[in-house]
Amino acid sequence: MTDTSASQGIPEPEGSSQIIETDYEIGQDNFETQIGPFGLDIHNPVFVVSGACIIAFVFYTLALPEQAGAAFSWMFSAVTQGFDWFFLSAANIFVLFCLLLIVLPVGSVRLGGAEATPDYTYVGWFAMLFAAGMGIGLMFYGVSEPMSHFASSIGGTAAEGGARTDWAPLGAAAGDEQAAVRLAFAATIFHWGLHPWAIYAVVALALALFSYNKGLPLTIRSAFYPILGDRVWGWPGHIIDILAVFATLFGLATSLGFGATQANAGLNELFGVPVSSTTEVVLTSAITAVALISVMRGLDGGVKVLSEINMGLAALLLLFVLFAGPTLAILTGFVDYLAAYLTYLPALSNPIGREDTNFMQGWTSFYWAWWISWSPFVGMFIARVSRGRTVREFLICVLLIPSLVCVLWMSVFGGVAIQQVVQDGYTAAQEAPLELKLFKMLDALPLASITSFIGIILVIVFFVTSSDSGSLVIDTITAGGKVDAPVPQRVFWCIFEGAVAIVLLLSAGGLQSLQSMVISTGLPFTIVLLVMCVAIWKGLQAERRIL
Repeated sequence: MTDTSASQGIPEPEGSSQIIETDYEIGQDNFETQIGPFGLDIHNPVFVVSGACIIAFVFYTLALPEQAGAAFSWMFSAVTQGFDWFFLSAANIFVLFCLLLIVLPVGSVRLGGAEATPDYTYVGWFAMLFAAGMGIGLMFYGVSEPMSHFASSIGGTAAEGGARTDWAPLGAAAGDEQAAVRLAFAATIFHWGLHPWAIYAVVALALALFSYNKGLPLTIRSAFYPILGDRVWGWPGHIIDILAVFATLFGLATSLGFGATQANAGLNELFGVPVSSTTEVVLTSAITAVALISVMRGLDGGVKVLSEINMGLAALLLLFVLFAGPTLAILTGFVDYLAAYLTYLPALSNPIGREDTNFMQGWTSFYWAWWISWSPFVGMFIARVSRGRTVREFLICVLLIPSLVCVLWMSVFGGVAIQQVVQDGYTAAQEAPLELKLFKMLDALPLASITSFIGIILVIVFFVTSSDSGSLVIDTITAGGKVDAPVPQRVFWCIFEGAVAIVLLLSAGGLQSLQSMVISTGLPFTIVLLVMCVAIWKGLQAERRIL
């Protein structure tokens, strides 16, 4: 099994590791053929079912946009209102599970075998992790989310027919600026801190453990071998991988949709480019074309290079805003906001008996479903670049450190925007639509044209790295776990990621349609992740016994 794994691009375990003995060979169910100069190596039926369903979805949405828009709207309401408690409870479990693994002896297990060494430096590892994990989201929500929560909190609560109609978190903070700021950042950090990174960490750890230590294919189904045994190679496993493809594709499409609308807004602000669905389609198509070039260059030549460039630009923009804004107030706020997050965390995490239903369902439930939909993509990508780390090192780096960086990002960008309102009376960012808030905040700082242009570049390159990374991951799943499948397959998925984003943007619901699909695919995959925690525990216990 280890020889087969190595020949398919998955390194053998180095040192002691408990290989799972199975007759299954990576790619044994694959269909291989040559069409002219293009080779194909696809898993049957995962590739066929996934591809056919997505093509049918694209045609349905284009042919019946009004009917599709109504269906998407119904799905969003049904899932967020009926399963909000489930999303919140599951996310809490993921956080507690990861924190538990950090402090238990199983944290000493090394991914890739007892003698494995890391494939990438910390700098390269962090750059790829951030660019793939939350790049577009941080750009889109860095100003808009703290500002939105601040405005709704200071406005207080409102009710109609006994139910709250406002969007403020918890009990709001009517008329109290300082309390509203603290509550706004507590809610923002809640959505971008431990919980989302715990979701990513669970999937990444499962994939790395069962592929690099156990010698199984790098697919979602492999994590379920301790529970399903050899049945994982049959239809139970096919369904798991197909769900992972759907979740990944629609999670990516949502992010690409946000990226297109924000890039369009920035180009309009700087160069007068019209804000329209046509412009967004052109942007999505052009950026997908750039992503195709990166896809063909592979992981090291494409994603890694773009990620490091983007992280350098992001760091420069962060430092500029930090020092151009009220630096001392921002740094002081960073500590205060962390304290506020810890104070409000139990109430924000509570899944039952909440009165702030708009916030809980429209913000938190959507976010958790979105992160869960992204988890196969980000999890597999993190797994591919995390070989050689111990479980403890892996979880600390993937869970705790990125959370702190996200807090810093939100504190700087959101903090400056709120200070502009509270101290200077500058309300342009507060009054702007979500996709324009970043650029309106930058307008009030020096060198606005330059920093806004850098912001647009960041959105575009994050767009490219997300599409590129997603194509690599979906291709691995639909190639039966092979990480060196033919390039044309990655090209196929890259094109369809862009196509799904475009048809959902063109549908009657626009971004609402994107959010509806990510919510719908996130629900069944949440169950997959909960079962995955059990499998991880079993796998780590077995590894620990041989150390």
